[in-house]
Amino acid sequence: MRTLLNFYKSSIGKKLIVGLTGLLLSSYLVVHLIGNLLLFRSDRGAAFDAYAEILPNILVIRIIEILLFAIFAGHILTGVILWFLNRMARSRKYEVRKQEDNSALTSRTMFLTGSVVFIFIVVHMRTFWYTSRYEAGETFSMYAVVKSAFANPLYSLFYLVALFILGFHLRHGFQSAFQTFGLRDKKYAPLIEWIGMIFWLIIPVCFASMPLYFLLNS
Repeated sequence: MRTLLNFYKSSIGKKLIVGLTGLLLSSYLVVHLIGNLLLFRSDRGAAFDAYAEILPNILVIRIIEILLFAIFAGHILTGVILWFLNRMARSRKYEVRKQEDNSALTSRTMFLTGSVVFIFIVVHMRTFWYTSRYEAGETFSMYAVVKSAFANPLYSLFYLVALFILGFHLRHGFQSAFQTFGLRDKKYAPLIEWIGMIFWLIIPVCFASMPLYFLLNS
């Protein structure tokens, strides 16, 4: 236990935890997207409702949810601690300092984009996850909840903006994680960049198609 605490207290330990939890959360996006693609089936939401009804009744899924909450909390907490430590380490200013020469915009705004993503996830879970678990009645339809939420232009706009910021956050985070693991060298850098594009571009675009689909068909 003491060894784990000492590992967490170290800077490299915190960076490894942020990188690992970030990659695990990114992987979950793939699974989440696959399930949500059922929204596009031409069955008036029957398949998606069946999918949403089955998930809470599977013990393994409930355990995975708890693990995801823990991973998400660990990612946020450790990321915030690292941000404050970095701020303290940079307390001594340079006489002439150009931020654009020191780090990329995606790197400098990680705390800001991460904060927006956190707000988005809280709103998203309150709208969908909490509603499906604690406000569902006998005639409850998760498809109807999704359709109603995305038929609201304000919510859809918020969702789309948040996805753009999520992609911005993931673009740096994905590259940074592999750099922390020591894998982002000249040999693997191109491959990591291509895989990273799946997470920061393709997946957010796929999620963005959902509110657009319901807005256009409302």
